[in-house]
Amino acid sequence: MAAVPSIPEPGALLVGLDGSLGGRTSGYDKRLGEMTGVYRDSAALAAATAQHGTEHLVYRVQEHRSGVGAGALVIGTSTLLPGRYGDEFAVTRGHLHRKPDRAELYHCLSGSGVLLMEALDGRGRAVPLTPGAAVHVPGHWVHRSVNVGDVPLVTLFCYPEDAGQNYEIIGAAGGMAQLVVDDGAGGWTTRANPDHLGYRAVAA
Repeated sequence: MAAVPSIPEPGALLVGLDGSLGGRTSGYDKRLGEMTGVYRDSAALAAATAQHGTEHLVYRVQEHRSGVGAGALVIGTSTLLPGRYGDEFAVTRGHLHRKPDRAELYHCLSGSGVLLMEALDGRGRAVPLTPGAAVHVPGHWVHRSVNVGDVPLVTLFCYPEDAGQNYEIIGAAGGMAQLVVDDGAGGWTTRANPDHLGYRAVAA
């Protein structure tokens, strides 16, 4: 008789609109000193770092993991604080999954933002995030969250535990193809990033 695999316990979570996650098993913070190369306007990032310090919080992730490998999920919250770096809005580092066919779900709990997505074949989407809105990100799409408001952007996310994250692909491509910037009229728009080299070569 085959051995029965170890079966993890169910997770009972309490998800707050402020990004708190009761029942979390892990998490991490990203601070200004860790955001070098994320914004195209490096001078604006340097000025913000000089003003606020390298330990200034940019975003916080809280996660719940129960089990590992195929079939297991990572469920968590991302809280992205508002900010501007030149005319660029505050962003997460963004990633493609290490297993690039893995998908992810984002559900906005509070705040106002954009989920910026770019497929490896060159397509791009910028989907507004407002409370209640959700985005299903298919595999093979690079994605990042952008806070276009004046309060924290809080999202609930879920993805397969074996997906992993490839954070390096964006930097290797010269940044994402589009920047989410202030439109000068109290809103946001996208602008082409002239430094973008394309993803295909660096994703191979």
